[in-house]
Amino acid sequence: MEAYVMPESLSTTHFMSQELKQLLNVISTTKKIDKNTYLFHEGTIADEIYIIKSGLVQVSKLAADGKELIIRICSHDDIVGELSLFSDDPKYLLSAKVLCSGEVYMINKEELEENLIANSRLTMEFMKWTSNQMRKFQSKIRDLLLNGKKGALYSTLIRLSNSYGLEQDNGTLINIAMTNQELANFCTATRESINRMLSELRRLEIIETYPSGKILIKDIAYLRNEIGCEECPIEICNIN
Repeated sequence: MEAYVMPESLSTTHFMSQELKQLLNVISTTKKIDKNTYLFHEGTIADEIYIIKSGLVQVSKLAADGKELIIRICSHDDIVGELSLFSDDPKYLLSAKVLCSGEVYMINKEELEENLIANSRLTMEFMKWTSNQMRKFQSKIRDLLLNGKKGALYSTLIRLSNSYGLEQDNGTLINIAMTNQELANFCTATRESINRMLSELRRLEIIETYPSGKILIKDIAYLRNEIGCEECPIEICNIN
């Protein structure tokens, strides 16, 4: 998967105040990250949270059947590990794998908590922000549970287009290369079932796929209609 920086308006720090951003910057240290390594694993002790400076990070969870469910694809200015804050026995709820090498800002969890507790206004802001992140997570799980594998794929394509889409004359190009197996991991589906669903979408001329692994969505209204899209705001309906 290649690195691509999404529009700044979709990064998870975009809606933070300058004061909160400045706090995160002051207490962070920079760390290099290498492809195919992990920032953290699900179930391990949560000591830090991370802001992506460069590179690409995949956040995922193991389903009950052992399959990997990809939750987010994070790039510049996205935060990962934030759901572990203010927990008595903090453990990471998800795993974060580096897809493209880069750098992250590493923030000690206890130091951040101490600074937030000393400023009630920033604490409230961060809690609201974290709540918004939970809404995004819950909406993705809802799409998977209510709409099945096909609906999960359609929802994933819509979210990818919102985060990494480039408008073209004939549709929206998802400007990030993905394999069918990676798409399958967003839906806890098999690669073979994703192959069949993509073939059907190509036959209907809803999408066009390229050898590079990128996908052009030619009729996004079809995908939205098929899953009964609720027209969630873009800060909820994205993949980052």
